[in-house]
Amino acid sequence: MNTMPKARNYNAEPPGRQTGQGGGPPSVAEALRQIEAEGLSGRQLRLARRNAQKQGLEPASDIDAVRLMRARGLDPFAPTRVMDLVVSNSGREDNAPKPLAKPVRTAPVPADKTSEADARAGEIRRMQRDIARRRKLRMALLFARLAVFVLLPAAVAGYYYYRIATPLYATHSAFVIESASTAGGASAGPSLGGMLTGGGGGNDAINVQTYLQSRDAMLRLDAELGFKSAFSGPQIDPLLRLPPDATNEDAYALYKRLVIIGFDPTEGIVKMEVSAPEPGLAAGYARALIGFAEEMVDGLSERVRSDQMRGAMESYEAAEAAVVEAQDRILALQKRRGVVNAEAELTARMTRITNTEARLTEERLALRQMLENPEPNPARTDALRATIARLEVMIAEEREALTRPGDDDVSLIDVGAELKIAETDLQLRQQLRAQAFAQLEEARQEANRQARYLLTVEQPIATDEPAYPRAFENTVLALLILAGIYLMISLTASILREQVAS
Repeated sequence: MNTMPKARNYNAEPPGRQTGQGGGPPSVAEALRQIEAEGLSGRQLRLARRNAQKQGLEPASDIDAVRLMRARGLDPFAPTRVMDLVVSNSGREDNAPKPLAKPVRTAPVPADKTSEADARAGEIRRMQRDIARRRKLRMALLFARLAVFVLLPAAVAGYYYYRIATPLYATHSAFVIESASTAGGASAGPSLGGMLTGGGGGNDAINVQTYLQSRDAMLRLDAELGFKSAFSGPQIDPLLRLPPDATNEDAYALYKRLVIIGFDPTEGIVKMEVSAPEPGLAAGYARALIGFAEEMVDGLSERVRSDQMRGAMESYEAAEAAVVEAQDRILALQKRRGVVNAEAELTARMTRITNTEARLTEERLALRQMLENPEPNPARTDALRATIARLEVMIAEEREALTRPGDDDVSLIDVGAELKIAETDLQLRQQLRAQAFAQLEEARQEANRQARYLLTVEQPIATDEPAYPRAFENTVLALLILAGIYLMISLTASILREQVAS
């Protein structure tokens, strides 16, 4: 890129004037060759021609414009502005570029120069009028563009919001999901975990929020209260109205605009806003959605309870079945052996044997004392010997009865052993049943603590004034958006024009 040449003193001798050449000024052709040899850029030459034309000169070419400006002692490359051409009230000319060197004293302006100055002043006034006319034209075009691209669309939007848009009534409600453990410990003060999870758990609240904003909730609302039909009538404005053959996706897009649900994790409250063309319809939609949320919370709670109690209930049922089986086994043994209590039976027989042995010992002592007499009584001794024999036979029979097999080849001792094993098994299974029952009760209490329920904090109430559309706010917002779009496009076009011009 060529750079601007250094400032030169154009009031000094012209560049073609050299000593040793007779001291005369150089010819026009020589001056043009010298200027061409300087290697001026195209921008400098165009600037020099523009400045020469503003000075009333008529150069034959751009290089000739440089020569003529230098001949007058002016800088041909000095940037000029249009407003610099204004003539002051004192009659002094401010439009000429300032010379780079000190001004040269000149003689008073001859009379024939006065007409030239008047012509230049008239030309300046004409240029000023042209500039003013162009400025007015540009302002008119600017206002026209603003009217077409900004004001007119904003007016159309305002007309729609004020005259055409269907008024919508908004119903506000709020609910929180609580747990039984939180409700039971409310007297002790809220805990940090309860504050962060909203009592019933933040995950449950988020799940409920997601469900209420789903297509399933919209379809249930349409099936129960006719959501589509409420927005398909002729009283609904064209932009909000659903066509008669509206699809579920169209209805769901409108549903997401009219049902706004938010969850506050710090307070654990789910806030819901439902809009409808009628206040009663909006309140009905809100109550139906809260009912859907309650059903979902109850389902989640029941599922948690069933999951936690399923294992404990199965263990208790298995232990109960084992106890019943052990009891049936004992009952079967008692019926089959004909013994109600084998231990008591054995104890009675052993008692009889013991008593009989004690009596046998007494009879033997009595016989021994009698035999120690010098002349024992034969009758009594024979009677004692017969009694002793009978006692011995009785003891033998009793002992034989303990070990003698019955009809099924099982003795009383075997029956007692089987009954003892069965009773021990029954006791063990009863202990297991008691443990399973304790676990079941613990699981039931834990499931009750984990139970969730929905508490409505703010009931949906029908309003008497429409909340939407917000005509003034929406109109101003449309105006600002259109103005911003127009400004961005204008700046982009201006930057592109400047880049293309350069």
